[in-house]
Amino acid sequence: MRLTVELEGKPTVVDVADDLATVRVGERNYPVRVVARGPLRVELEIGGDTVVVAGWPEHNPSPPGPVDVNGERWRATVRAEAGASRAGGVPAAVPAPPPVPATRPGVELAGAMPILPPMPGRVVELKVRDGEAVVQGAVLLVLEAMKMRNEVTAPAAGVVRDIRVREGANVRARETMLVLVPKKG
Repeated sequence: MRLTVELEGKPTVVDVADDLATVRVGERNYPVRVVARGPLRVELEIGGDTVVVAGWPEHNPSPPGPVDVNGERWRATVRAEAGASRAGGVPAAVPAPPPVPATRPGVELAGAMPILPPMPGRVVELKVRDGEAVVQGAVLLVLEAMKMRNEVTAPAAGVVRDIRVREGANVRARETMLVLVPKKG
């Protein structure tokens, strides 16, 4: 598949092998191995270097916002070219352009937990702010679905990061609404 990755408006063409074993950037090929993957994080070995991509939900063909690559925030959009498909939904990360400064310095998404809606619905109340510490069971937001209000709670104690919804927004199943970075220890 061929992807055009735009970083700060500068397009870079990335060819990803159908078996996800190699990527080609410009005239260089890099072997790729998926080391670990989760719903919001993938660890890759690209040309012998470890690359961790966080903040790109596996089921999204394009990142919903900035992504972290090895702890640095990048603003990127991805467009699959005609005939391209997203085999396995694994984001292609390549060592190339310099990182863009973080939109929110200090955001750490390693080990983060995406908070997903229990069903499609509408956010009627957002109860937390980005950077807010919460305890396990704290109400993060209220979602209205099928004329019922559902409280979405924190599955663990941690810090709220990367809120991707606002009051009144409609959410789909498996869409990350916000990210919770669990409390260490």
